[in-house]
Amino acid sequence: MLAAAATLLAAGCATTSPEGPTQPTVDHVAIIEEMTAGLSPNAFYRDPTARERAQARAAVEALLRDHADTEVLDRTFGELGFRTFQGTDPRTGRPYSLFTADRDGDRPWGVVLVDRSTAPRVVVEVPHPGFDVNTDDLGLEVARSTPGAVLLIAGAHRQTAGGDGDVAHNDGSVFHTMADEFARGGLPQVQLHGFADRNLEGADAVVSAGSADVTRDARRLAALLDQAGIAACRAWAQRCGRLEGTTNVQGQSAARLGTPFIHLELSWSVRGDQSRLLAAAKAVGSLYAGR
Repeated sequence: MLAAAATLLAAGCATTSPEGPTQPTVDHVAIIEEMTAGLSPNAFYRDPTARERAQARAAVEALLRDHADTEVLDRTFGELGFRTFQGTDPRTGRPYSLFTADRDGDRPWGVVLVDRSTAPRVVVEVPHPGFDVNTDDLGLEVARSTPGAVLLIAGAHRQTAGGDGDVAHNDGSVFHTMADEFARGGLPQVQLHGFADRNLEGADAVVSAGSADVTRDARRLAALLDQAGIAACRAWAQRCGRLEGTTNVQGQSAARLGTPFIHLELSWSVRGDQSRLLAAAKAVGSLYAGR
């Protein structure tokens, strides 16, 4: 249960939501790690109803309208069934809001972590936690290196419910609904994936704009990864082992809306090595941190 990870770091509580009072400051990293560690292909998953999708869009709209209005955010995410936590990241010193769905209930829709130090500037997406191993850790590191980051982590194993849990290819999911609404708000997205070393020899990363034309940011990220010693395959210039993400539904939506989207695949040699994982996170974060 997520509650087991909610170790108190400071007492006190804030505003109320339909799920009850906003919880005291917690170890947000532990909550995310516990959620992803417990994901299973045999777990329950369902897509949201039309009403729940509307609530998900309303929550994102509220966040884009005023990221600092915790009372409104607690209420709108609470209406979708998310528990709400407020805190300060002990490493960065920046305030955050954490919204968590109940993995063990009937709304296994993941986590939204919002850096409240400045207005949202990028959405960092982890669609396959637990399957693409350590992409949740990578997402956390990217978010921590980027003021104004919104971290969106799926709440189901990609193989659950006959593949419906694969939110990168399910446009009926809460994950996609939120990503689409962020794109409508003009926010760029960077989506994190992983591949086995044997699936692409000679490269440790694949950088793609998904189904859209290549962007300046995608070109720059590939260069930053190369500089960090992480050899990048550029999907717009060469074949990259069918890891280009052209069927990714968040990328397709962003292409239709004309907002930037980067699909990033990293090898196990990078994700399984803490120093290389941190180097990759720094490269991604540096792309957005100065905006």
